[in-house]
Amino acid sequence: MPEPDSRPRDFASLYRATLAPLRRYLARLLGNRSDAQDVAHDAYARVYRTMEKEAVGRPEGLLFTTARRLAINQLKRRDHSPVQSAESNIIELSPAQAPGIERVVMARQEWAATEAAIARLPPGCRAVFLLCKFDGLTHPAAAARLGISPKTVEKQHARALRLLRASLRYDDDPRAETTGHTGAAGR
Repeated sequence: MPEPDSRPRDFASLYRATLAPLRRYLARLLGNRSDAQDVAHDAYARVYRTMEKEAVGRPEGLLFTTARRLAINQLKRRDHSPVQSAESNIIELSPAQAPGIERVVMARQEWAATEAAIARLPPGCRAVFLLCKFDGLTHPAAAARLGISPKTVEKQHARALRLLRASLRYDDDPRAETTGHTGAAGR
């Protein structure tokens, strides 16, 4: 059994070594990074309490098992939606399923950045991109509408995607403004 003073160090090293992998694992299970962080926090709290009381042979295993069980419970709770009883007008309330204000703001900012990136495309690329992505036209159909060859549409579409990817990566990389790198080159 480890001496009492070594347990906090053991937990701290467990936390540092497993935080990112645990959150990724839980995000895949839950489909939501925010829920993954909450479940990870609860799992760490439970494992910490256990490690305070007794020596744990495989703390990583205990942590991931605890987190998986908490995630499953979370998913089960999610499946229960508000139910209206046929006999009464009483409705059971559950937390709102609408996204929080932070997510709405982030989504609007991402959409604004995407619109700005599309607006910066050269006119030919922008026309092809909008017809293919927003109107859902195939390359031959877009070519017919624009009066150009399908091969030109294919090249313009690929160029538009490449330019958008580079532009959005540049917008997301805070180092890009100061270093002049476009994200991929600066990494």
